[in-house]
Amino acid sequence: MSDSPMKDLTTGSPMKLVLSFMLPLLFGMVFQQFYNMVDTVVVGKFLGVDALAGVGSTGSINFLVLGLCNGICAGFAIPVAQKFGQRDFDGLRKFVGNMVWLSIFFAVVITLVTTVFCRQFLVWMNTPEDTFSYAYDYIFLIFLGIPATMLYNLLSGIIRSLGDSRTPLYFLIFSSLLNVVLDIVFIVTFHMGVAGAGWATLLSQLISGVLCLWYMAKHFPILKLTKEDLKLERSYVQRLLAMGLPMGLQYSITAIGSILLQTAVNTLGASAMAAMTAGSKVVFFVVCPFDAIGSTAATFAGQNIGAGKPERVHAGVRASSILGVVYSIVALVVLYFWGGNLSSIFLDSTDAQAVNVILPMSRQFLLWNAVFYIPLLYVNLLRFTIQGLGFSNLAMVAGVSEMIARGIFGLCLVPYFGFGAVCLASPAAWVMADLFLFPAYYACLKKRGYHPKAQKSLSAS
Repeated sequence: MSDSPMKDLTTGSPMKLVLSFMLPLLFGMVFQQFYNMVDTVVVGKFLGVDALAGVGSTGSINFLVLGLCNGICAGFAIPVAQKFGQRDFDGLRKFVGNMVWLSIFFAVVITLVTTVFCRQFLVWMNTPEDTFSYAYDYIFLIFLGIPATMLYNLLSGIIRSLGDSRTPLYFLIFSSLLNVVLDIVFIVTFHMGVAGAGWATLLSQLISGVLCLWYMAKHFPILKLTKEDLKLERSYVQRLLAMGLPMGLQYSITAIGSILLQTAVNTLGASAMAAMTAGSKVVFFVVCPFDAIGSTAATFAGQNIGAGKPERVHAGVRASSILGVVYSIVALVVLYFWGGNLSSIFLDSTDAQAVNVILPMSRQFLLWNAVFYIPLLYVNLLRFTIQGLGFSNLAMVAGVSEMIARGIFGLCLVPYFGFGAVCLASPAAWVMADLFLFPAYYACLKKRGYHPKAQKSLSAS
């Protein structure tokens, strides 16, 4: 396996393994956020505040639908990581073969539903009339590209399950740079409006998925599927659905709370919408390390549980905690001093409203989120570890907790306290999720045979 891009996470120092696996994954997520960031920068600079608010108002519905797709793909990859840890390559190929058909089914169904009801979704969210056309033109194309999004996330998830977190990064770097070029060409040169940003994202995502497919066919001989591997079998389908659906629904349930919050923000006007859009884009970028830690934890837990080593799972959580807490402190300091500068990237500096009204609101949003980054760390770390341990249903409860918290703020507090309540909605959601995740994590670990004495021995070695 020394010449293979696959990596065994079941032996060696947990800290070194977590860090080496996480860093390429982190860079990949940063470039994935680069897609949306470039869209927003170009839209805000060249098309104005209304267009920026329109694109930004689609963020929660975008998260709901694409979160469902990405969660399903991530859940499908967990049995692959477990089979790899067990060295059961025949079972691994069976899971991949059944995964292909299930992914095609979900891609077709989700694309049809979202494109048909796209306009109605925006109506339900009280999208203002002056930003409605911008929101529709953008999000319709994002929904149309769901098959491309699922292709990339499915294949990159399989590759990461085999221990290779670098290859998806390389493809994302290429496609992100392509996205920059296409954004400028479609919006600035061809004057396609916000639809140009949608087309740029769709095409770039498709290319990254195709590159993953080509690479897998060339470099992963254990994934060479036969007709037998591609036959649907009930036991494999049930296992994949048991892992993928709760993970996908977890994102969607969380997003329902975000939609309720966004709906409340929409009633505060274009300035509040633009402030939250600019702030959210910075937040999505800054929290990439927490997402990378979570995805690393899922693969690390999956491989080690497959190998029968629950003590290493907890060692991985401890290593990830150290990395995440240090980063949380650094991020708070950076956003305190330079948060306003980062938000200004998405705004027109010659617009008095943007400088005097929107920018201070955006900075307020950033700082309140940053104060609670340690709770956010554990939302990602513990939730994904629980999924890697094979308890996706329990992890979904954390999404319900987040939905309830954001829903309360959106429905009950924002109408009375305005933008200040918007700033505190996500922190409240993270704290509420952690109140469930901590005891759930230890209960799941114990069910998988974790023994504290063995953990002490592992930590000392």
